[in-house]
Formats: sequence, C-alpha cells, structure tokens
Amino acid sequence: MADDPAKARFFAIQLMRWTGLGMVLIGLLIVQRGIGPPVETGYALVLIGLLDGLIMPSVLARKWRSPPE
Repeated sequence: MADDPAKARFFAIQLMRWTGLGMVLIGLLIVQRGIGPPVETGYALVLIGLLDGLIMPSVLARKWRSPPE
C-alpha cells in the first residue's frame, strides 16, 4: 500500500467514513440510555460523528486532489 498513495488515501477516506458511522451509533446508544455516560456525551458523539463521516472525507479529497496541469 505504501507504493500507491491513491490507494492509501482511499482507505483513509473510507476509514474516516466508518469511524464517523461508529461514533454516531455509539452516540445514539448513549442518548437512548443503552449505555452509561451522560446524554450530553451522546449528543456530542453524534455531532462529531456526523462531521467526521460526512464532511471530513470531502475535505480530505479536496486536500489530496491532484493539481491541474
């Protein structure tokens, strides 16, 4: 994977999406009182997870875009 930076970047973007989804799911479990931390922690995880899963992949893709020739 070190030979091809595009492949590494693709996996980084996918990992960012899946991490965001996981954070949203854990946050929703907290909000619905499925597990222990305060409800505010759950709302924070949902918000950060949404940003992480929806916005950050676009930011990374824009940052890693090839320069125009």
